[in-house]
Amino acid sequence: MATVPLSRNDLNVLEKIKDPDFDPSASILLDLSLPRDPQITDTSVYERVIQKEREIILSMQQLELQLAGLKPQTVSEPVQEYQRLVSQLNDFITEYPNYASARNNRVQALRRLCGDTMLLGGQIEDANRLIQHPDPAEKQRMAAVALEDLERSISLLSPKMAFAAISPQAAKTLSLAYTQRAAIYHTTGKHIGEGRASLEDGRRESKWSKLDFEEAASRDFAMGGRYGNDIAKGLAVSTNPTAKLCGQMVREAMKKEYGPAYGN
Repeated sequence: MATVPLSRNDLNVLEKIKDPDFDPSASILLDLSLPRDPQITDTSVYERVIQKEREIILSMQQLELQLAGLKPQTVSEPVQEYQRLVSQLNDFITEYPNYASARNNRVQALRRLCGDTMLLGGQIEDANRLIQHPDPAEKQRMAAVALEDLERSISLLSPKMAFAAISPQAAKTLSLAYTQRAAIYHTTGKHIGEGRASLEDGRRESKWSKLDFEEAASRDFAMGGRYGNDIAKGLAVSTNPTAKLCGQMVREAMKKEYGPAYGN
């Protein structure tokens, strides 16, 4: 069977079918000449900041290797050690409140401690979190910090004007921030049922329904994908109800056109 090359417009249409929120005019412009962090433009200061951040993250990575059994365990209380390292991140963020990467890393640490179920009340099983039975008030506090960090990171790094360029490093951190928030929203949507998230009343998410969390997760996965995370881009499609329906309709039509073997 002869193949027909697809035009850019054809590819955009197919992308729109997979992701209804896809906008070909909203492509991200990367500029290597821009500061790696738009809030820290002094190169010497930036190098000092990332070195300090790297030391904390390296300690967390070493702890993770011990927890995974890949290195001899030198820490008797891994949860307390993790909390100590989070405290170092707290001090670091107090010193550099506009450094988005540190906030993004703090969220990752809080997710490790309390899991992606941190927005939910009750004792939901989560084998990946270090604190298996977190205190409800402490979990609520960590959830609030995580959501505030992600909002702040996204605000600090997002281009201020449409079509404005962004540095590759800033795009990567921004992608991770969107993807982390999407993961938390997605897990909350899976487990929340008909209830509400266990959050302070001032948080917008405290009033969200299951569908609200699912739609927000899909949007954030899509944004994570647009800023460079291919896994998030795929998850945006799989978690988007409209995209899943459209994708199913397209697959059925293609099977009728090319036979049952299509897509196998």
